[in-house]
Amino acid sequence: MTAQPLRSRRNHWMNQVAIHAEMRPDAVAFRCRGTDTTWRQLHDRSQHLASALFRRGIGFGDRVLIVMLNHTEYIEATLAINALGAIAVPVNFRLTDPEIRYIVSDSGAKGVITDALLAPLIDAVRKNSPGLDVAVVLGDDYESLIAESGVAHPGADVPEDTPALIMYTSGTTGSPKGAILSHSNLHAQSLTCIQALQTSPDSVYFCAAPMFHIAGLGSIAPNLLLGTKTVIHPLGAFNATDTLDAWEAERATSVFLVPAQWQVICADPTVRQRDLALEVISWGAAPASDTVLRAMAETFPDALNVAVFGQTEMSPITCVLDGTDALRKLGSVGKVIPTIAARVVDENMNDVTPGEIGEIVYRGPTMMQGYWNKPDATAEAFAGGWFHSGDLVRVDDEGFVYVVDRKKDMIISGGENIYCAEVENALFEHPMIREAAVIGRPDDRWGEVPVAIVAAVSGETPLTLGDLEPFLNDRLARYKHPKELVLVDDLPRNASGKVVKHQLRKTYG
Repeated sequence: MTAQPLRSRRNHWMNQVAIHAEMRPDAVAFRCRGTDTTWRQLHDRSQHLASALFRRGIGFGDRVLIVMLNHTEYIEATLAINALGAIAVPVNFRLTDPEIRYIVSDSGAKGVITDALLAPLIDAVRKNSPGLDVAVVLGDDYESLIAESGVAHPGADVPEDTPALIMYTSGTTGSPKGAILSHSNLHAQSLTCIQALQTSPDSVYFCAAPMFHIAGLGSIAPNLLLGTKTVIHPLGAFNATDTLDAWEAERATSVFLVPAQWQVICADPTVRQRDLALEVISWGAAPASDTVLRAMAETFPDALNVAVFGQTEMSPITCVLDGTDALRKLGSVGKVIPTIAARVVDENMNDVTPGEIGEIVYRGPTMMQGYWNKPDATAEAFAGGWFHSGDLVRVDDEGFVYVVDRKKDMIISGGENIYCAEVENALFEHPMIREAAVIGRPDDRWGEVPVAIVAAVSGETPLTLGDLEPFLNDRLARYKHPKELVLVDDLPRNASGKVVKHQLRKTYG
């Protein structure tokens, strides 16, 4: 019997793609901007790129940044880096030179793969980033690497616990930290998505999330496992008409958007006349108001409406709200997925009783290995042997989880706890409010008071705090009412759709 190399039995996405290249070589793996890439092409191109990177000194454990828009080449680059046992570091292309240099320094990156559009930014970064020796630019430079001849990479054995990605958190509360996700983390994430989103080899998944975010790569992981076709939507200013056109043309069956995008889609005047093939609609990455959830249910009554909840450090999904419970449990993020353990605890790690508010903590195969280069932050995150999410939740008697707030967002006013998410949800119901965020502001008398930052619906009469008082009286206790109203054109959001609250606190707090 001929011995088979151990690396051929490893359970990670490089081998999964290799299997599809062997068994269904001409099937479409990715479609982007009208161009199809088959499974054979995906495998061959990523292997050739890996060899080119190997010849330039990239090896096992090295970190390589990916700074580009959504392309099929993003997946090729990730697979190529991982084939060497190296670690891909997806980076938000909207970051500035100093912000990217921070990630280069923190990760100790040795190389970078980028778009031609972003090449000038990367050139500026490299001038002040010693050690960032290898740079590949999409286009002729990238294609020449794939086409060049030379010594092929030797085919590293990459164990499942090898880090695949360092995903830098969005930094909504401060400097970003690099969450280390292994190949086994991503495989466990794939199984979660397959169950929750009913993914099959015949599905057509529409990827509109940026691939530098875990919502992007995390949602593609199950497709690489099953051989499911993925349609990559170009990034840019979100446009409901363009998105709906693409859903129709590509016969998309499964889509994921953040709540702010679903709000725009549901408001499109043509959405109900569209010939869509949607079977599963899903949302996550940011809280959704009751108003948006009702609009989704009314606009897409025949599609399974699935809420996925989690965070980068958990690869990311931890809770799923099945479509059959979406209306019955409005406001819930669902139940904890069966492959992880979770508890809701107080400050002393004691379990709280059902219905009480506490922090949800996790254990399981999707849990990150830690924060790159930050042992103190890692120790704090895993205090007591569980990963601390920072999310304050309550759990009802059926096991459904309701997110009350981020732990750092809670306001203590006169000894009373005020949960910003609760106040925001009430504000969302006002007909003149398009979006809202609530922060705490120091107060000599009460310690802290809530401040509402609101983007209002355009009108001749501006919204005032006095207008809100009678509206909120029936919805919130008086101590929870905002003590100041700030009107803005739009709330600042990061690439995942989350409101950047630390920026609001700096400006208005």
